[in-house]
Amino acid sequence: MESARDLLVSLARRYAFGDVGALASGVVEDAANIEAACEFGQRLLSLDAEDFAAEARAVPSDLRRRARACTMPQTPREQPRGALESLRPAYGLLLEVIAVRWHRRELSPMVAAVHIASEYLPLLAFEPVLGSAGDPVRWPEGLTAPGSRFGVIGDRDCDHTRAEQSAVNRTLRVAGEPAEGWRAYFDRQHSQVAGALATCVADCRNPCTAMDWVEPDRRDDLALRSRVALAFAETPLVRLRHAAPVGHGFGVPSPEEVTEAWERSRPVLAKNGVGGEASDDGFPLPGLPALFSAVAGAPVKPSTLLADISTYLVRLLQP
Repeated sequence: MESARDLLVSLARRYAFGDVGALASGVVEDAANIEAACEFGQRLLSLDAEDFAAEARAVPSDLRRRARACTMPQTPREQPRGALESLRPAYGLLLEVIAVRWHRRELSPMVAAVHIASEYLPLLAFEPVLGSAGDPVRWPEGLTAPGSRFGVIGDRDCDHTRAEQSAVNRTLRVAGEPAEGWRAYFDRQHSQVAGALATCVADCRNPCTAMDWVEPDRRDDLALRSRVALAFAETPLVRLRHAAPVGHGFGVPSPEEVTEAWERSRPVLAKNGVGGEASDDGFPLPGLPALFSAVAGAPVKPSTLLADISTYLVRLLQP
Protein backbone atom coordinates (compact mmCIF):
# COMPACT_ATOMS: atom_id res chain seq x y z
CA MET A 1 0.00 0.00 0.00
CA GLU A 2 2.86 2.39 0.82
CA SER A 3 4.50 1.73 -2.56
CA ALA A 4 1.22 2.55 -4.29
CA ARG A 5 1.00 5.77 -2.30
CA ASP A 6 4.58 6.62 -3.28
CA LEU A 7 3.62 6.10 -6.92
CA LEU A 8 0.76 8.59 -6.53
CA VAL A 9 3.17 11.08 -4.98
CA SER A 10 5.51 10.68 -7.96
CA LEU A 11 2.61 11.19 -10.37
CA ALA A 12 1.47 14.30 -8.49
CA ARG A 13 4.98 15.74 -8.77
CA ARG A 14 4.80 15.13 -12.52
CA TYR A 15 1.48 17.02 -12.74
CA ALA A 16 -0.35 13.82 -13.72
CA PHE A 17 -3.48 15.11 -12.02
CA GLY A 18 -5.89 12.99 -14.04
CA ASP A 19 -4.06 9.76 -13.21
CA VAL A 20 -3.81 10.57 -9.50
CA GLY A 21 -7.50 11.42 -9.35
CA ALA A 22 -8.46 8.18 -11.08
CA LEU A 23 -6.27 5.96 -8.86
CA ALA A 24 -6.51 7.68 -5.47
CA SER A 25 -9.66 5.93 -4.21
CA GLY A 26 -7.97 2.53 -4.58
CA VAL A 27 -5.02 3.61 -2.45
CA VAL A 28 -6.25 6.22 0.04
CA GLU A 29 -9.18 5.50 2.37
CA ASP A 30 -10.77 8.96 2.06
CA ALA A 31 -9.81 10.35 -1.33
CA ALA A 32 -12.49 13.02 -1.76
CA ASN A 33 -10.18 16.01 -1.21
CA ILE A 34 -7.48 14.46 -3.37
CA GLU A 35 -9.94 13.87 -6.19
CA ALA A 36 -11.23 17.44 -5.94
CA ALA A 37 -7.70 18.86 -6.09
CA CYS A 38 -6.86 16.64 -9.04
CA GLU A 39 -9.93 17.76 -10.96
CA PHE A 40 -9.03 21.37 -10.18
CA GLY A 41 -5.45 20.89 -11.37
CA GLN A 42 -6.47 19.03 -14.51
CA ARG A 43 -8.84 21.84 -15.52
CA LEU A 44 -6.00 24.32 -15.23
CA LEU A 45 -3.55 22.11 -17.09
CA SER A 46 -6.13 21.59 -19.84
CA LEU A 47 -6.91 25.32 -19.94
CA ASP A 48 -10.60 24.64 -19.32
CA ALA A 49 -11.11 28.32 -18.63
CA GLU A 50 -14.86 28.20 -18.02
CA ASP A 51 -14.51 25.90 -15.04
CA PHE A 52 -11.13 26.61 -13.41
CA ALA A 53 -12.55 27.14 -9.93
CA ALA A 54 -16.02 25.64 -10.28
CA GLU A 55 -17.11 23.42 -7.40
CA ALA A 56 -13.58 23.34 -5.97
CA ARG A 57 -14.50 24.14 -2.36
CA ALA A 58 -12.14 21.48 -1.02
CA VAL A 59 -9.18 23.31 -2.61
CA PRO A 60 -7.43 26.02 -0.55
CA SER A 61 -8.96 29.44 -1.14
CA ASP A 62 -5.67 31.00 -2.28
CA LEU A 63 -5.38 28.50 -5.14
CA ARG A 64 -9.01 29.10 -6.14
CA ARG A 65 -8.52 32.87 -6.06
CA ARG A 66 -5.46 32.65 -8.30
CA ALA A 67 -7.32 30.39 -10.72
CA ARG A 68 -10.26 32.79 -10.91
CA ALA A 69 -7.87 35.55 -11.95
CA CYS A 70 -7.28 33.51 -15.13
CA THR A 71 -10.97 32.89 -15.83
CA MET A 72 -13.26 34.68 -18.28
CA PRO A 73 -16.44 35.84 -16.48
CA GLN A 74 -19.44 33.83 -17.58
CA THR A 75 -21.94 36.71 -17.52
CA PRO A 76 -21.63 40.38 -18.52
CA ARG A 77 -21.88 41.58 -14.90
CA GLU A 78 -19.99 38.83 -13.07
CA GLN A 79 -17.51 40.04 -10.45
CA PRO A 80 -14.57 39.87 -10.18
CA ARG A 81 -13.71 40.31 -13.88
CA GLY A 82 -10.84 37.81 -13.88
CA ALA A 83 -8.99 37.66 -17.21
CA LEU A 84 -10.99 40.62 -18.51
CA GLU A 85 -9.46 42.79 -15.79
CA SER A 86 -5.93 41.68 -16.68
CA LEU A 87 -4.57 38.97 -18.93
CA ARG A 88 -1.22 38.85 -17.18
CA PRO A 89 -2.23 36.09 -14.69
CA ALA A 90 -3.64 34.04 -17.58
CA TYR A 91 -0.43 34.45 -19.56
CA GLY A 92 1.54 33.41 -16.50
CA LEU A 93 -0.55 30.24 -16.40
CA LEU A 94 -0.10 29.71 -20.15
CA LEU A 95 3.66 29.90 -19.72
CA GLU A 96 3.56 27.41 -16.86
CA VAL A 97 1.36 25.05 -18.91
CA ILE A 98 3.74 25.33 -21.88
CA ALA A 99 6.70 24.45 -19.62
CA VAL A 100 4.90 21.52 -17.97
CA ARG A 101 3.75 20.11 -21.30
CA TRP A 102 7.28 20.44 -22.67
CA HIS A 103 8.83 18.56 -19.74
CA ARG A 104 6.15 15.86 -20.03
CA ARG A 105 6.80 15.71 -23.80
CA GLU A 106 3.13 16.42 -24.51
CA LEU A 107 3.81 18.47 -27.62
CA SER A 108 0.30 18.63 -29.07
CA PRO A 109 -1.24 20.40 -26.05
CA MET A 110 1.90 22.49 -25.72
CA VAL A 111 1.54 23.81 -29.28
CA ALA A 112 -2.18 24.34 -28.63
CA ALA A 113 -1.31 26.51 -25.59
CA VAL A 114 1.12 28.54 -27.71
CA HIS A 115 -1.65 29.03 -30.28
CA ILE A 116 -4.06 30.29 -27.61
CA ALA A 117 -1.39 32.73 -26.42
CA SER A 118 -0.98 34.05 -29.96
CA GLU A 119 -4.71 34.68 -30.41
CA TYR A 120 -5.08 36.96 -27.40
CA LEU A 121 -1.63 38.55 -27.41
CA PRO A 122 -2.88 41.84 -28.98
CA LEU A 123 -5.16 42.34 -25.96
CA LEU A 124 -2.13 41.99 -23.72
CA ALA A 125 -0.58 44.84 -25.72
CA PHE A 126 -3.71 46.97 -25.43
CA GLU A 127 -4.22 46.41 -21.70
CA PRO A 128 -2.13 49.40 -20.49
CA VAL A 129 -4.10 51.87 -22.62
CA LEU A 130 -7.53 50.26 -22.21
CA GLY A 131 -7.35 49.89 -18.45
CA SER A 132 -8.76 46.39 -18.91
CA ALA A 133 -7.91 43.31 -20.96
CA GLY A 134 -10.52 44.02 -23.61
CA ASP A 135 -13.62 43.87 -21.43
CA PRO A 136 -16.64 44.48 -23.74
CA VAL A 137 -18.39 46.18 -20.82
CA ARG A 138 -15.64 48.83 -20.74
CA TRP A 139 -14.78 49.58 -24.38
CA PRO A 140 -13.86 53.28 -24.73
CA GLU A 141 -16.47 55.41 -26.47
CA GLY A 142 -13.78 56.66 -28.83
CA LEU A 143 -13.81 53.35 -30.70
CA THR A 144 -17.07 54.43 -32.32
CA ALA A 145 -16.39 58.16 -32.59
CA PRO A 146 -17.62 60.02 -35.70
CA GLY A 147 -15.66 58.80 -38.69
CA SER A 148 -14.85 55.41 -37.13
CA ARG A 149 -15.38 52.26 -39.20
CA PHE A 150 -14.88 50.04 -36.15
CA GLY A 151 -17.62 47.40 -36.23
CA VAL A 152 -19.22 48.60 -39.47
CA ILE A 153 -20.01 45.43 -41.39
CA GLY A 154 -19.34 45.52 -45.11
CA ASP A 155 -17.24 48.70 -45.15
CA ARG A 156 -14.75 48.09 -47.97
CA ASP A 157 -12.35 50.75 -46.74
CA CYS A 158 -11.83 48.85 -43.49
CA ASP A 159 -8.88 46.45 -43.37
CA HIS A 160 -10.75 44.00 -41.16
CA THR A 161 -11.93 40.72 -42.66
CA ARG A 162 -15.66 40.04 -42.78
CA ALA A 163 -15.26 37.72 -39.78
CA GLU A 164 -13.43 40.44 -37.85
CA GLN A 165 -16.04 43.06 -38.77
CA SER A 166 -18.76 40.73 -37.50
CA ALA A 167 -16.86 40.03 -34.26
CA VAL A 168 -16.16 43.74 -33.67
CA ASN A 169 -19.78 44.64 -34.32
CA ARG A 170 -20.82 41.98 -31.79
CA THR A 171 -18.34 43.08 -29.12
CA LEU A 172 -19.86 46.57 -29.06
CA ARG A 173 -23.26 45.20 -28.01
CA VAL A 174 -22.58 41.86 -26.31
CA ALA A 175 -22.55 43.47 -22.85
CA GLY A 176 -26.34 43.81 -23.17
CA GLU A 177 -26.91 40.18 -24.16
CA PRO A 178 -27.97 37.34 -21.84
CA ALA A 179 -25.36 35.02 -20.38
CA GLU A 180 -25.78 32.47 -23.19
CA GLY A 181 -24.97 35.05 -25.86
CA TRP A 182 -22.06 36.39 -23.81
CA ARG A 183 -20.50 32.92 -23.54
CA ALA A 184 -21.08 32.18 -27.22
CA TYR A 185 -19.29 35.41 -28.13
CA PHE A 186 -16.21 34.45 -26.08
CA ASP A 187 -16.23 30.93 -27.52
CA ARG A 188 -16.20 32.13 -31.12
CA GLN A 189 -15.36 35.80 -31.60
CA HIS A 190 -13.37 37.52 -28.86
CA SER A 191 -9.98 36.39 -30.22
CA GLN A 192 -10.91 37.90 -33.59
CA VAL A 193 -11.56 41.23 -31.86
CA ALA A 194 -8.03 41.04 -30.43
CA GLY A 195 -6.54 40.75 -33.91
CA ALA A 196 -8.84 43.48 -35.24
CA LEU A 197 -7.65 45.95 -32.60
CA ALA A 198 -4.02 45.25 -33.46
CA THR A 199 -4.75 45.79 -37.15
CA CYS A 200 -6.39 49.14 -36.36
CA VAL A 201 -3.41 50.57 -34.53
CA ALA A 202 -0.51 48.86 -36.29
CA ASP A 203 -1.39 47.64 -39.76
CA CYS A 204 -4.34 49.57 -41.22
CA ARG A 205 -3.90 50.92 -44.77
CA ASN A 206 -6.89 53.27 -44.45
CA PRO A 207 -6.91 54.60 -40.88
CA CYS A 208 -10.19 55.96 -39.53
CA THR A 209 -10.85 57.63 -36.18
CA ALA A 210 -11.18 54.35 -34.23
CA MET A 211 -7.79 54.79 -32.53
CA ASP A 212 -7.92 58.55 -31.98
CA TRP A 213 -8.84 57.98 -28.33
CA VAL A 214 -5.31 56.64 -27.68
CA GLU A 215 -3.10 59.44 -26.38
CA PRO A 216 -0.66 60.49 -29.14
CA ASP A 217 2.41 59.98 -26.96
CA ARG A 218 1.37 56.35 -26.34
CA ARG A 219 0.21 55.43 -29.82
CA ASP A 220 3.60 54.64 -31.36
CA ASP A 221 4.52 52.35 -28.47
CA LEU A 222 1.14 50.60 -28.66
CA ALA A 223 1.50 50.18 -32.41
CA LEU A 224 4.95 48.64 -31.99
CA ARG A 225 3.82 46.17 -29.33
CA SER A 226 0.70 45.30 -31.34
CA ARG A 227 2.77 44.75 -34.46
CA VAL A 228 4.89 42.22 -32.58
CA ALA A 229 1.72 40.48 -31.36
CA LEU A 230 0.51 40.16 -34.96
CA ALA A 231 3.94 38.92 -36.06
CA PHE A 232 4.00 36.27 -33.33
CA ALA A 233 0.76 34.80 -34.71
CA GLU A 234 2.50 34.27 -38.07
CA THR A 235 5.71 32.69 -36.75
CA PRO A 236 6.76 29.14 -37.65
CA LEU A 237 6.14 28.17 -34.01
CA VAL A 238 2.47 29.15 -34.07
CA ARG A 239 2.06 27.78 -37.58
CA LEU A 240 2.87 24.32 -36.21
CA ARG A 241 -0.69 24.36 -34.88
CA HIS A 242 -2.06 24.89 -38.38
CA ALA A 243 0.42 22.70 -40.23
CA ALA A 244 -0.18 19.56 -38.18
CA PRO A 245 -3.60 18.00 -37.54
CA VAL A 246 -3.05 18.24 -33.80
CA GLY A 247 -5.53 16.10 -31.93
CA HIS A 248 -6.16 13.65 -34.78
CA GLY A 249 -3.55 11.15 -33.69
CA PHE A 250 -0.88 11.84 -36.31
CA GLY A 251 1.42 14.62 -37.42
CA VAL A 252 2.32 15.61 -33.84
CA PRO A 253 5.48 17.77 -33.81
CA SER A 254 8.60 16.37 -32.18
CA PRO A 255 10.65 18.29 -29.58
CA GLU A 256 13.25 18.93 -32.27
CA GLU A 257 10.62 20.36 -34.63
CA VAL A 258 9.24 22.64 -31.91
CA THR A 259 12.73 23.88 -31.01
CA GLU A 260 13.63 24.43 -34.65
CA ALA A 261 10.37 26.31 -35.30
CA TRP A 262 11.03 28.62 -32.36
CA GLU A 263 14.60 29.26 -33.48
CA ARG A 264 13.27 30.28 -36.90
CA SER A 265 10.65 32.46 -35.23
CA ARG A 266 13.02 34.50 -33.10
CA PRO A 267 14.81 36.38 -35.92
CA VAL A 268 11.40 37.39 -37.31
CA LEU A 269 10.38 38.79 -33.93
CA ALA A 270 13.75 40.45 -33.37
CA LYS A 271 13.30 42.89 -36.26
CA ASN A 272 12.19 45.56 -33.79
CA GLY A 273 13.04 46.44 -30.22
CA VAL A 274 10.06 44.70 -28.64
CA GLY A 275 10.45 41.41 -30.47
CA GLY A 276 14.15 41.50 -29.70
CA GLU A 277 13.26 40.96 -26.05
CA ALA A 278 13.02 37.21 -26.76
CA SER A 279 16.34 36.54 -25.03
CA ASP A 280 17.65 33.37 -23.40
CA ASP A 281 16.23 32.87 -19.91
CA GLY A 282 16.16 29.12 -19.27
CA PHE A 283 12.55 28.68 -20.40
CA PRO A 284 11.86 25.66 -22.69
CA LEU A 285 11.16 28.16 -25.49
CA PRO A 286 13.99 30.56 -24.60
CA GLY A 287 12.86 34.15 -24.35
CA LEU A 288 9.11 33.56 -24.60
CA PRO A 289 8.35 35.04 -21.14
CA ALA A 290 10.50 38.08 -21.99
CA LEU A 291 8.65 38.48 -25.29
CA PHE A 292 5.23 38.39 -23.59
CA SER A 293 6.50 40.89 -21.00
CA ALA A 294 7.68 43.25 -23.73
CA VAL A 295 4.35 43.05 -25.57
CA ALA A 296 2.49 43.62 -22.29
CA GLY A 297 4.71 46.49 -21.23
CA ALA A 298 4.85 44.79 -17.81
CA PRO A 299 6.47 41.69 -16.29
CA VAL A 300 4.84 38.40 -17.29
CA LYS A 301 6.47 35.39 -15.66
CA PRO A 302 5.45 31.73 -15.57
CA SER A 303 3.05 31.19 -12.71
CA THR A 304 3.55 28.60 -9.97
CA LEU A 305 -0.12 27.67 -9.75
CA LEU A 306 0.28 24.13 -11.11
CA ALA A 307 3.40 23.61 -8.99
CA ASP A 308 1.54 24.73 -5.88
CA ILE A 309 -1.35 22.38 -6.64
CA SER A 310 1.18 19.58 -7.04
CA THR A 311 2.72 20.45 -3.66
CA TYR A 312 -0.72 20.53 -2.05
CA LEU A 313 -1.54 17.11 -3.49
CA VAL A 314 1.73 15.66 -2.20
CA ARG A 315 0.83 16.88 1.30
CA LEU A 316 -2.57 15.19 1.07
CA LEU A 317 -1.02 11.95 -0.14
CA GLN A 318 1.72 11.68 2.44
CA PRO A 319 0.56 10.01 5.69
